[in-house]
Amino acid sequence: MNSNIDSKIIIAKWTDRFFAWLIDFIIVTIISTSIIFASFGTLDYEFIDNGFWAESMQYVPTSILFFVYWVVLEYKTGQTIGKKILNLKITDISGDRVSLKGIIISSFGKSFLLPIDVVLGWLMTNKNRQRIFNKLGDTLIIKIKDLDDTSDSKYIKD
Repeated sequence: MNSNIDSKIIIAKWTDRFFAWLIDFIIVTIISTSIIFASFGTLDYEFIDNGFWAESMQYVPTSILFFVYWVVLEYKTGQTIGKKILNLKITDISGDRVSLKGIIISSFGKSFLLPIDVVLGWLMTNKNRQRIFNKLGDTLIIKIKDLDDTSDSKYIKD
């Protein structure tokens, strides 16, 4: 963040984060479904096997696509399409650009272990509203706003 500007870090609401995730989920699911349909000519996985493999087959490539989507967009711009629409951004704990390592850790949690990551994040929440993998990657999701308030508190909940 620019040290010449007196600013605050506004921690994003869980609801805003959820809706940003939902927008991203819809976008990536449409892309994933299109790729699967174009590759196999069907969305029915039963032609592969009638067991667990057929059911789980669709989740692995989709999770990988989610991971790549989040890593690329968040590392390059700090925002996915959903975050951009809701004026959210991923930053490091100081409000600066996140390292690639931090993005990878945060993205891994929401791509492959999201239910566990969110539930444990809620149960062990801190003032920064971080999921477990946000904590491990030292990342925050912030609300982008201009503030005129210059009180001493650095973190504000939206």
